[in-house]
Amino acid sequence: MGELAGAAPGVDGGDGLLPAGGMREASIEILARVAAALMLSIFTYAAVKQWLAAPTRVTLLLLVVSAFVTLGLSLFARVPIKRDWTAFAFICSVGGTFYFLAVRLSPGVQLIPELAGASLQLLGIVWQLFAKVSLRRSFGILPANRGVVSRGAYRFVRHPMYLGYFLADIGFLLANFGIQNVIVYGCQFALQVGRIAREERLLSDDELYRAYRAKVRFRVIPGVF
Repeated sequence: MGELAGAAPGVDGGDGLLPAGGMREASIEILARVAAALMLSIFTYAAVKQWLAAPTRVTLLLLVVSAFVTLGLSLFARVPIKRDWTAFAFICSVGGTFYFLAVRLSPGVQLIPELAGASLQLLGIVWQLFAKVSLRRSFGILPANRGVVSRGAYRFVRHPMYLGYFLADIGFLLANFGIQNVIVYGCQFALQVGRIAREERLLSDDELYRAYRAKVRFRVIPGVF
């Protein structure tokens, strides 16, 4: 799930940044949202089935909640003014959004207690909701022009939603550790960094965003990144 703290006006004719609108874009938008809802439903069924077999695995249930928060709400997001359709942005955005389909749902090694992992997940989910409330409907999967946002969670870091994703992902990974999940989450974190780079490129020409960037120094983790 992507999110932008600002937007660059106009259309860049040479780097894959295209204005939204028209029948083609509307058809793609509808198909993308239907496909997202279908994949989320399939994943939810598989995860809940695992959880019913082991109800003490709270982290598994919270993984489903997190998926609904990160992806489900995007189904109702505002259609953007301009969207980044480059191959790099598409791969980073789709991979970074639907990574949970590759997560190993069966029990793994618990590096931290189940409740500790669940607490990190819950903290991440709450922070994601705070960031989404700050954005209102200005969020989606691909980097896009959805307007400048600097209120709420965006007063602390430039991409607060990704901080929420990170906390929730770390909570699940540490309580369900395994080679497959290490690979999945490692790829997820790399893709999210790529998304952030692409989003900031999309916004870099906007004077309002440059002023916001000068005021809010860190992208995701205060004092670190």
